[in-house]
Amino acid sequence: MSDIRRAQLVLALRRSGVRDPAVLEAMERIPRELFVPESLADRAYDDIALPLAEGQTVSQPHIVALMCEALELSRQHTVLEVGTGSGYQAAVLARLARRVYTIERHRPLLAEAEGRLCALKLHNVTTRVGDGRKGWPEAAPFARIVVAAAAAEPPPALLEQLASDGVLVLPIGQAHGAQELVRIRKSGGSVQSERLMPVRFVPLVAEKSKASVFSP
Repeated sequence: MSDIRRAQLVLALRRSGVRDPAVLEAMERIPRELFVPESLADRAYDDIALPLAEGQTVSQPHIVALMCEALELSRQHTVLEVGTGSGYQAAVLARLARRVYTIERHRPLLAEAEGRLCALKLHNVTTRVGDGRKGWPEAAPFARIVVAAAAAEPPPALLEQLASDGVLVLPIGQAHGAQELVRIRKSGGSVQSERLMPVRFVPLVAEKSKASVFSP
């Protein structure tokens, strides 16, 4: 049944404007029911955000797809994801990029995400507990960076860690106000931004970085 529902999801994503065939294939291959609370598994393929522990959410499928599409990914890219959450977007990114580095500030959420990624044998994902606003300096530069939480402005550390000709996709706006998904392109020392669509994300909150690193 989940295979049928994933196929139906892909059709819905096509209707909503997602065109990248690699993104659509990745979305079809990842079982979203594994990344939501068990009590909500029957709603895994509804196009809605679902609650997680620690006041976090797993984004609705079409937002995940559009963010991945906006990154303009190839299999040669190394990606930094800020905000692992349940691990769902990291799993999709793992099907699209060479290597994914993902940061989560809530250790219990990250531990659960690691288990899911291991179960799916997605061995090109490396995880860390820490403050996503600081990025991952020792693994930089990143060809692509995606942030799954809203900030008032792009964190300077992430802009610094974005490679030349890199792309950063993140929601910009206030926690309880208007937010827009923005794509930033870096060329040399200059950046250009492009507004993509209105969105609603939890806020990007600082957290003291931890030393723990896990690579399934």
